[in-house]
Amino acid sequence: MLNAVHVEGHTFLVTGGASGLGAACVRMILEQGGRVVIADLQSPKKELGGSCQFVATDVRRADEVEAALAATVQLAGTDGLRGVIQCAGVAPAQRVVGKDGQPHALDSFERVIGVNLIGTFNVARLAAAAMAQNRPLEDGERGVIVHTASVAAFEGQVGQAAYAASKGGVVSMTLPLARELARHGIRVVTIAPGIFETPMMDSMPENVRQSLAATVPFPQRLGRAQEFAELARHIIENRMLNGSTIRLDGALRMAGR
Repeated sequence: MLNAVHVEGHTFLVTGGASGLGAACVRMILEQGGRVVIADLQSPKKELGGSCQFVATDVRRADEVEAALAATVQLAGTDGLRGVIQCAGVAPAQRVVGKDGQPHALDSFERVIGVNLIGTFNVARLAAAAMAQNRPLEDGERGVIVHTASVAAFEGQVGQAAYAASKGGVVSMTLPLARELARHGIRVVTIAPGIFETPMMDSMPENVRQSLAATVPFPQRLGRAQEFAELARHIIENRMLNGSTIRLDGALRMAGR
């Protein structure tokens, strides 16, 4: 029997891996001796080594996800794809009825659901089919899929109807996916982060960032992308984590606005 899934020596696909939480996961994989393919609409800002490749990918498009998976399998060689970390997503804010009296744009709602929920499922279904072909490791494990939700799935704020709905869908499908893919030795776990330092946060004024950080009970600061990546690594390497959503939020509970 082969060893369990660890980051070292194995190959992973990271969606949204060119920046933010996804980029931190890419760095973690490379630092731990793994190989990784970045699936993103934008290319990484830094040069990629031989253990890292980039494939331009819209997670809503089956053909583009298949191309990213094919590149990952080729990079992996005989071992195959062993894990996926899904960080691709969008987070626009819009009220159901705006201050001007106009209703929420339907195409905006559809885009958020399309990227965050349908895109997540699209990657999961295609990745699972690829991982099901892997040789089983310890306990019959063939791979692991890590999704990214948000605390907005539980405490969506004013203006987050679309975002909360999309992330709530990711949370809701975690257990049924884990149950169904158990027969293939594939685990599914979701991380629901709170307020983290991301490129979107970097663009905010410092006083706004400090105000947001003050809402976190402890530690009273924004989460760091590295902390998200550390949890993703633990999920990959701990086989008893399956079918659950883990909040990573410093005990934050979002207010209504």
